[in-house]
Amino acid sequence: MDLLHVLLNVIIMLSLIYGIVWMKKKKRYSFTVRVFTALILGILYGVILQYAYGATSTIVKEANTWFVLVGNGYVRLLKMTVIPLIFVAITSAIINQDSKNLGKKAGTIIAILLITAGIAAAVGAGTAGTFGLDASSIQVGMQETQAGEKMVSTLADFQQKTIQDQFLEIIPTNPFYALTGQGSNATLSVVFFAALVGIATVGLRKTKPESAELFTKFLNAFHDVVMRIVTLVLRLTPYGVLALMTKFVSTSNVSEILRLLQFVLASYTAILIMFGIHLIILAVFGLNPNTYLKKTVHVLTFAFTSRTSAGTLPLTVEALTDRLGVSNGVANLSASFGTSIGQNGCAGIYPAMLAVMIAPAVGIDPMTPAFLFKLVIVVALGSFGIAGVGGGATFAALTVLSIMGLPVGLVGLLIAIEPLIDMARTALNVSDSMVTGLVSSKVLHELDKDKYNDRNAGSSTGDTALEF
Repeated sequence: MDLLHVLLNVIIMLSLIYGIVWMKKKKRYSFTVRVFTALILGILYGVILQYAYGATSTIVKEANTWFVLVGNGYVRLLKMTVIPLIFVAITSAIINQDSKNLGKKAGTIIAILLITAGIAAAVGAGTAGTFGLDASSIQVGMQETQAGEKMVSTLADFQQKTIQDQFLEIIPTNPFYALTGQGSNATLSVVFFAALVGIATVGLRKTKPESAELFTKFLNAFHDVVMRIVTLVLRLTPYGVLALMTKFVSTSNVSEILRLLQFVLASYTAILIMFGIHLIILAVFGLNPNTYLKKTVHVLTFAFTSRTSAGTLPLTVEALTDRLGVSNGVANLSASFGTSIGQNGCAGIYPAMLAVMIAPAVGIDPMTPAFLFKLVIVVALGSFGIAGVGGGATFAALTVLSIMGLPVGLVGLLIAIEPLIDMARTALNVSDSMVTGLVSSKVLHELDKDKYNDRNAGSSTGDTALEF
């Protein structure tokens, strides 16, 4: 009987996928509309599955083993393109334009990322204080206790490397190992190596122009091939979103979410406030926030469902260059740096909220100006200090709490709702990368404002290109 139910659920999923295919064939529904439709269908189907069978039922688990072929398969395809995309995008951006401003571009992008991380920390701390979050009032179960013990162990391993060592690890001793995507600092190591290759190629034009020209042609051709692969993968976005959202909703533990509902609400409130600040920043720099929303909704939707900033990078670059008018160099640098530096959700809001929530449990008033000022500075600098370390929000929290002298074991309190808040955090991280790219491009006078304001920008290179 269970097998029949699983088969029925898989058939329903296939029917939903066919429905999205039908929307595409009709030509009336844009890529963005199909992605948003997939999100809604995934939520509804997930709710139905959980209501009918229960989040922990064998039927739901078995059905999801088939759903992940679409969802996780799509995420893996995107991750497959990340390292090649970073390498060819940054090298081609350097060799095809004036490389003298590379340092200025990188410095501007990193500065904006750190500033927004500091703002996010202030928003997170303020929201936590307003909601009156206090870790001492949360009941600790076995799962949370085990998670807390693991956090303490993780911190001990993490502290074995100094911040100086973490920065040094950005320089790859074996660039080919970094290019395989292995290691916690692979992304930034590839950025470093790609920039070095690009600069070397530009310098070679003076001594060996023939070699430089040949290598430039090869890189440009390789860039075209990689971008074609990215386009092929991006066509699958609606189907990936549908499967990912169905799995998440159908397996979510509603009782655990309700138990920590106050923190969930506070987290989403802080994230929405920071997202609003992103829109205000765009308005201050003369960019229409509504245009930004319309042209990036598919990117933010995928980031929300997939919970991976790195996996969203191809979508981020595509939106910045094809839809928003950001120059290739700035777009690729901001998107690449944004996966590891200054993440507003994981490295800004989250650790700040945890610090404010945990402080009362050890007798510290988190609302004093001295505590808040130190917290904002630590979060901003810490968001860069962990640039070469994998683990995202966990390592950001470990860094901030340990520097602030707060117990890291209490991070385990939130283990039950981590996936739920991580979805919104990831979307905010990606939004920060895109806003940073737009603002940097505007400051550096490399923004095509006509393309940004053009409603159809991206339709020829975006929606049309994303048709089979």
